[in-house]
Amino acid sequence: MNEPDVRQKTPLILIVDDEKTLRLLLRRAMEQEGYQVIEVCDGEECLAACQQQLPDIVLLDAMMPVIDGFACCAQLQHAFGEQCPPVLMITGLNNQESVDRAFEAGATDYITKPIHWAVLRQRVRRLLQTRWAMAELRRKIEHERLLMAQLEAANRELQRLASMDGLTQIANRRVFDECLQQEWKRLSREQAPLSLILCDIDFFKTYNDTYGHQAGDECLKQVAHIIQQTVKRPADLVARYGGEEFVVILPNTEIKGAVHIAQEIRSELRAKAIAHAGSRVSNFVTLSCGVANMIPHPGTSPHQLIAEADRALYQAKVEGRDRVVSALVGTELKTAVS
Repeated sequence: MNEPDVRQKTPLILIVDDEKTLRLLLRRAMEQEGYQVIEVCDGEECLAACQQQLPDIVLLDAMMPVIDGFACCAQLQHAFGEQCPPVLMITGLNNQESVDRAFEAGATDYITKPIHWAVLRQRVRRLLQTRWAMAELRRKIEHERLLMAQLEAANRELQRLASMDGLTQIANRRVFDECLQQEWKRLSREQAPLSLILCDIDFFKTYNDTYGHQAGDECLKQVAHIIQQTVKRPADLVARYGGEEFVVILPNTEIKGAVHIAQEIRSELRAKAIAHAGSRVSNFVTLSCGVANMIPHPGTSPHQLIAEADRALYQAKVEGRDRVVSALVGTELKTAVS
């Protein structure tokens, strides 16, 4: 909640005293200082007045009927919390017990009767200055909080942009490299399988030559979206590997499951039926996929997995494209066409 700058308006003083003569003297003293004044005669009226308009300072008599100054002060603190104006308690009791009661109730300061008017004016000025300073401090804290929130939001957006391929809005190559390293270390400890799918759009150069680069960019976005929608597990990662190539990391996935996902991707792309008049294998955009799988262990590196997936992808192209070729590291390649 933003507080108004009290320095931009004439301070408002609320006088609370059951003695009419003293209220009149207090009013004149405060008006001579240039302050606005409201006066009420007991604690109940004080609480009601504050609900209507919160003053900048309350001059509160300690001994009053209905609700005395101590109870009134405590209720003000409860009702308004940090927004509660400073309370200057005016008391005819000049003893330590009364002073302690005043401060326990939440009074900011006190002055005894008979009132020393120069002291009263000085204390009111000091309390106003303190209130201004606290209001300014709260404004600065709130401003800094908002700036920090904006900075955090900007940092999150920068992090998002730094991790995303600008065209396809999926993870970029840097994120792929980081994720592969993390999963490699984790699955090496667990001795669990890790699969990788490399996907390449068939005859994409011809697609660009036929339809133009703008249409080519739209094609890349559609293919990326299809792959992202097909790969559903939160732990899996879809990334743009480079150019018209995409890559999928599948932790805790055997080769059979990875091949199934690659075939699903091809099936979803086929259903999309993106026209490709320049293709030599279909009238629509198709994918060649290389799938590799291994259980990470000491002495191996994720580069071996990438190399095997790349070897399988190359074999898919050699065999005529629009197919999936798979490889367990260290074994023969297997082709799946559907």
